[in-house]
Amino acid sequence: MDLTAYRERFPILAETTYLISHSLGPMPLEAERRLAQYAHTWNTRGIRAWGEGWWAMPTTVGDQVGRIIGAPPGSTVMHQNVTIAEAVILSCFTFDGERRRVVYEEENFPSVRYLQQAQRARGAEIVVCPDEEAIVEAIDERTLLVPISHVIFKTGRIQDVEPIIERAHEVGAYVVLDAYQAVGTVPLDVTALGVDFAVGGSVKWLCGGPGAAWLYVRPDLAARLEPTLVGWQAHAEPFAFEPELEYAGGSARFLTGTPNVPALYAATAGYDIIEEIGVERIRENSVRQTAQFIELLDEAGFDVVSPREPERRGGSVVVRVPDFEVVYAELEARQILLDFRPDVGLRFGPHFFTTDEELEGAAAALVEISSRGAKLPAPAGPG
Repeated sequence: MDLTAYRERFPILAETTYLISHSLGPMPLEAERRLAQYAHTWNTRGIRAWGEGWWAMPTTVGDQVGRIIGAPPGSTVMHQNVTIAEAVILSCFTFDGERRRVVYEEENFPSVRYLQQAQRARGAEIVVCPDEEAIVEAIDERTLLVPISHVIFKTGRIQDVEPIIERAHEVGAYVVLDAYQAVGTVPLDVTALGVDFAVGGSVKWLCGGPGAAWLYVRPDLAARLEPTLVGWQAHAEPFAFEPELEYAGGSARFLTGTPNVPALYAATAGYDIIEEIGVERIRENSVRQTAQFIELLDEAGFDVVSPREPERRGGSVVVRVPDFEVVYAELEARQILLDFRPDVGLRFGPHFFTTDEELEGAAAALVEISSRGAKLPAPAGPG
């Protein structure tokens, strides 16, 4: 099946050139059907729905994500967002001994950086590094946690994470891999990498929508760590309503309270498509199309920020242009959907459903707008 044949499964593609899956993947039509199924189940089954699948969804849906990221069954669970998932990880550790350093890079996504910085109140020493080479140098026997990004959100650069993982394990530190900007377009095998924890979400390349983040915990760690950010889903017998905490086995002990059931219904529609196609095939097409797009931008004389080497380039292409905020607004007015980030410029994110013609059209529009000077779209009139 040709990849562009999947376009019919995403209604918004009929009206837009959708180049923003690095920020919010388009909604599959099936997601709307599954949300209706959720509403019907709630309406017709009521309280019985918990025992008929709802309660188990954080682990059953987690297992589907696990298949995509190379994780064994029972090692991945679902949360509301990555910040919560990383907060659960942090709650497993104290920062009152010699090993209390958190070493991370300044290009980590702000939300998780804020969370890590907040651990200073618990005694953590925060060490911020400019890049992955500096992280390797900074890791020592005082290091407890190393939160890193698989793909940098601003530039789409795939990091060389293997040396970081190797160095961290050499000194007894734990690695938390944020794969949000990778999974669904860049292959990931958490087992082969040997990461201790991995986190990500469904909003972007997985086309799963908000409210469905995932947390992978290496199985041997899950058997012995005890998170303190915990809720009744993490109890060994939650419906016994015991007064004292008894941790569930495996990754289930990393759950919290009542799950976000509608988000999990919606998310699986995107996961199904990603599994059907296969991330390797998506990656092959992504490398080809991003190279094609970079060539078009080069011909026009634009400053491409994303890596030229395909092995270091994620799914998006970032380009600097003058007045990029205004250029962005004019492109959006033409139904060419993308975004921008301060300091780097416009971000274009083709996915498996993008046609070559759409990329050519986006590049031509960018050239035309930039050559004559971008103009803010006229405001809509009343009524």
